[in-house]
Amino acid sequence: MLNPPSNPVSLKRRVLAAGSWSLAGFAAGNVVRLASSLLLTRLLVPDMFGVMGVAGIILIGLQLFSDIGLLPNIIQSPRGGDPAFLNTAWVIEILRGFVLWSAALVVSLIVLEGGRFGLFPAHSVYADPRLPYVIAVSSFTIVIGGFQSTKLLEARRNLIVGRITLIDLIAQAAGVACALAWAFADRSIWALVSNWFGLGLTKVILSHFWLPGNRNRWAWDKAAFNEIVHFGKWIFLSSALGFLAINSDRLLLGNFVSPTVLGIYFIAFNVLGMVDQMVSKLIVDLSFPALSEVSRERPDAFSKNYGQFDLAVTSVGYLCAGALMASGNTLIDLLYDPRYHDAGWMLQIISVVLLVVPFRLATQCFLVFGAPQIYSHVQGIRLIGLLLFMPAGFYLFGLPGALWGNVLSVFMSAPLIVVHMRKYGLLDLRRELLALPLVVPGLIAGELFTVAVRHFW
Repeated sequence: MLNPPSNPVSLKRRVLAAGSWSLAGFAAGNVVRLASSLLLTRLLVPDMFGVMGVAGIILIGLQLFSDIGLLPNIIQSPRGGDPAFLNTAWVIEILRGFVLWSAALVVSLIVLEGGRFGLFPAHSVYADPRLPYVIAVSSFTIVIGGFQSTKLLEARRNLIVGRITLIDLIAQAAGVACALAWAFADRSIWALVSNWFGLGLTKVILSHFWLPGNRNRWAWDKAAFNEIVHFGKWIFLSSALGFLAINSDRLLLGNFVSPTVLGIYFIAFNVLGMVDQMVSKLIVDLSFPALSEVSRERPDAFSKNYGQFDLAVTSVGYLCAGALMASGNTLIDLLYDPRYHDAGWMLQIISVVLLVVPFRLATQCFLVFGAPQIYSHVQGIRLIGLLLFMPAGFYLFGLPGALWGNVLSVFMSAPLIVVHMRKYGLLDLRRELLALPLVVPGLIAGELFTVAVRHFW
């Protein structure tokens, strides 16, 4: 339990409630995602997931390359509940949405002309004639997302996770319903695109009408704008580097392998993402807002509270890493048809990245301390490693070598994070070593799962 400052009972209750909702939302959300994945992979062919995956990464990249960190800004800022501040942030997001839509149309045109002039390898995803049109159409969801109410950000600041969780689940279900309806009528890649529209529209509507907080209106506050931009300049760089570091594996593979192989890799990546999202929820939805409040009200209690959150997040990461490393093949074979069999060994390799979970909470805490530049440095190191090791691994050992190169790049930033953890008093080797043996029970659980499936299935 936490020991925060002025109103400890209130914060403890909010943390426990937020944690319960976050975990419940994770479980329910994964049920929805898994069910939709199982249905759509049977209705559609693997290469569609490869093309849609690359289009999605490009659009996410455009958003992150222009990210000014409204969520962490509103969470940590003393003005995070000020209507003038929130309305200015809302206007910025709307304008940003239209700018990004225009940029996405330019990107789609470049991809289209590049394919016509043979600038991409003939077998690659970038040469697929569907890609530019998918980018152009799906990019309008960025405009839709720009109209989301800042009530979502207020709720995260105040650890009101319950209704946010329900909004996310309803929006996911709406997106899946759109995709399945389209896929049954027309088994084309546009079924996957319709998922984005259904999800985005539902979330915007519910964010305005189903949450307490400031009702957004068109307004502009120069002081709020200056604060947002000042904080966001490092978030902008961090987001750009973070996007490249996290997503360049699939962007690079898109040039090395066929749409079908990349689609299979996306299945492995998405299964890992279900676990990764659980860790992210524990960090972003729970740990970061709670620690930000502790930092604002009683900094002397920060280190103790950080240690409690760190042990919980690290334990989950280590257990899941061991389980997936042992049972990746079995899990994929159990869930998907034989066309996706190779996703099993891919999942076993990339699940090793969960071993760096202990450092992810620390990098979020650097934002609490007002040092977002550290996150930029961390992502920059990882990106350099990715650009070096992944192509070299593919050249020397094929696709497995490329995936191991990706894993190695994730570990490259660990020494820098440790240095800054020590600087800010976050490093406790005893605590970190105490959680490390939990990888073994994870491995055992994974092996038992494999034996059980082989025996009974």
